[in-house]
Amino acid sequence: MRIAVASTNGENVDLHFGKAHSLYVYEYNEEKDEINFLEQRTVEIEVDMKHQNPKIIKTIEDCEVAICEEFGPKAAIFAEDAGLKLVRDEGSVEEALRKYIDHVNFMKNIKI
Repeated sequence: MRIAVASTNGENVDLHFGKAHSLYVYEYNEEKDEINFLEQRTVEIEVDMKHQNPKIIKTIEDCEVAICEEFGPKAAIFAEDAGLKLVRDEGSVEEALRKYIDHVNFMKNIKI
């Protein structure tokens, strides 16, 4: 599973999705339960545009999930249409990634 994190510095989840000019991409290896950093991707932000949702989604089109500090309803619609799951979180990137993965693994074990 590939996960993008909206962060200015790669240490903290601190960007709103629609204004994310910097995204750090990670790969989760389920068999080894490892999270590996792949690369930082940047988005050219156009000052006259309030949000850059389509451009950001295009930049991380190979990711299944994006973790960001906040996102709006338009971002949620664009992301859903692109098959991208948006997750709100804050704090350290490492903690946010681990919380998300732990949640996904927990949900796999629930029988409904």
